[in-house]
Amino acid sequence: MTITTLKPDTAAQAAEAVRWALSAEEPLEVLGSGSRRGLGRPVQAGHALDLSGLSGVVAYEPEELVLTALAGTPMDLIGPMLAERGQHLAFEPPEGGTLGGLIACGLAGPRRISAGSARDHALGIAGVSGRGELYKGGGKVVKNVTGYDVPKLMAGSFGTLTALTEITVKVLPAPEDTATLLLFGLDDQGAVGVLDRALRSPYDVSGAAHLPAGIAARSGVAAVAGAGGAVTLVRVEGFGPSVTARVALLREELRADSVLGRDESLAVWREVRDGVWFGGVVAEDPHLWKLSVPPASGPGVLATIQRTLTVEAFLDWGGGLIWLTAPPDSAATIRAAIGNEGAGGHATLVRAPDAVRAVTEVFQPLPEPLMALTRRVKASFDPKGILNPGRMHAGV
Repeated sequence: MTITTLKPDTAAQAAEAVRWALSAEEPLEVLGSGSRRGLGRPVQAGHALDLSGLSGVVAYEPEELVLTALAGTPMDLIGPMLAERGQHLAFEPPEGGTLGGLIACGLAGPRRISAGSARDHALGIAGVSGRGELYKGGGKVVKNVTGYDVPKLMAGSFGTLTALTEITVKVLPAPEDTATLLLFGLDDQGAVGVLDRALRSPYDVSGAAHLPAGIAARSGVAAVAGAGGAVTLVRVEGFGPSVTARVALLREELRADSVLGRDESLAVWREVRDGVWFGGVVAEDPHLWKLSVPPASGPGVLATIQRTLTVEAFLDWGGGLIWLTAPPDSAATIRAAIGNEGAGGHATLVRAPDAVRAVTEVFQPLPEPLMALTRRVKASFDPKGILNPGRMHAGV
């Protein structure tokens, strides 16, 4: 399909583009840099609304811990700017892409267990609804958000409700120091037990992951790759003396085998955040899934899947997030495992060829009452289905 790209330079031009699409009944694929295009189902649209031209920081108030930027602003610009002032986006998003894409896809990393998700840090938005109307929601401080919390609704909506043009996010001081305790040789069940103890401790753990032997061996961090077996990771962050004291106490309590310093800690948690141990996307590759389940259920769900499928996986979020590669046509088995274990949760197909994602429920199928609510929300923002139709669920 030949795609015609509309690239506005202002919010007003973005609204004009949506109004044109509405009048012509032509759906739009909404995108920024395109780096998140492989998430969700492929959008069947003859036109793309490229918002990368809406780029630039509108206001940054370090003392107030608030940043406002146009939606197409590259994260490669925002990250270093925050770092210069000793600040960051605490939910640990992956690198690259734009601020709009980050919020629209609701992306967060290992620190989600302590800092919350992208939606917890979105304070305000401006954008164009599927009605072609420019509007704003939320504010620049939490106390300004009253009534219907539109910014949180937009986080994780994958551009199906609004073409975001401007976003205000909360920023926080970046940790001065970071250390990671390593425990060697635990199985999945034992590792999750240790991670649970660490997360329940008074030591403010901000990362809790478990790498089976095959994954650990491929780490770029020598102490992890050379462990000769599975490696369980527990991260502590904050002011230098505090990190030193908490690590010493936690190392004794957990009987940890080793401790990574700052640089190696940053490196291994980047690997965990991005799932770098899994390859690219070609038809014969295993498909990449992310399963979100109650942490105590993680090992059981994974074991159930492994009885049927040849998979490779590791655990994050204390066992509550399973990164998993599986053969094609594994969706039913994976989702049945979540249900059969009584765990609840959801399974999302993160990476697969377009042809597969077009015919697969990429996101967890919703019960009919929730699906009906989803349709009503979609209709209230985009009654003609102009914005990213079918990106999350077929026909929505």
